[in-house]
Amino acid sequence: MKKIAVLLLSCCALLQAGAVDRGWLTSVPEALAKAKNENKMVVLDFTGSDWCPWCMKFRKEALDTQAFATYASKNLVLVEVDFPRRTPQAADLKATNKALEAQYHVESFPTFIVLSKDGRELGRQNGYHEGGPQPFIAKLENFKKNN
Repeated sequence: MKKIAVLLLSCCALLQAGAVDRGWLTSVPEALAKAKNENKMVVLDFTGSDWCPWCMKFRKEALDTQAFATYASKNLVLVEVDFPRRTPQAADLKATNKALEAQYHVESFPTFIVLSKDGRELGRQNGYHEGGPQPFIAKLENFKKNN
């Protein structure tokens, strides 16, 4: 009985994590098309998902929260531009991400770049910022107002 309870709890935790994480794209053209169609901003998350401690900390404290997921579903199209060291990645995605890194002059991780639905850069956040989802959402709202 105890094993079944642990298994059920594990499954629930995985489903919850997947629900919050769903919706991250890897294609900027696809994201821009979706943003234009849905009248949303695009957030590019330049990350080292499996090695960058500040990236993992910000993901856990802000991006993986229900508050951010709720905000994002109404206002954002999310793109993960990942540079993993241990997780396998397709060669074409690796090349695309490297080109995006150069195009947007990204020098550190995490870097978040906010684009208008037309692809114009509205703002960016370089590095980890503490405080959870609310300060990040406030910053995104500010970019939106200045659009």
